[in-house]
Amino acid sequence: MKKSLTYYFIFSICIGSVIYVCEKVEILLPEIVRFYVNDFLIIPIVLYLSLFVIRTLKNDKNIELSLLQILYVCTMYSIIFEYWLPKSHPRYTSDIIDVGLYFLSGMLFYFLQKKEEN
Repeated sequence: MKKSLTYYFIFSICIGSVIYVCEKVEILLPEIVRFYVNDFLIIPIVLYLSLFVIRTLKNDKNIELSLLQILYVCTMYSIIFEYWLPKSHPRYTSDIIDVGLYFLSGMLFYFLQKKEEN
């Protein structure tokens, strides 16, 4: 994988991990960080790992995820985490802003991936 996408992946994992650890050790972060940053980071993390696995299994470093595939992942995350889980588990809450963040970060991934080929 090219550097821009890999750097973004590493950055996302590090930031997400710091937020997670802060929550576990009860360090109070600003609400915008606690409630929204990891929702923005998760889609590119999942897409990067998916692309890495696909490229490895197919032994083709030029494979890309299509816009339709990216939108599908964003839609599934929206349905599962913002509709289904809040109805099934009290730990989860529905938030329309999260849906927007899923799609916004999906588009960021799409453009970073396209930047790789140039």
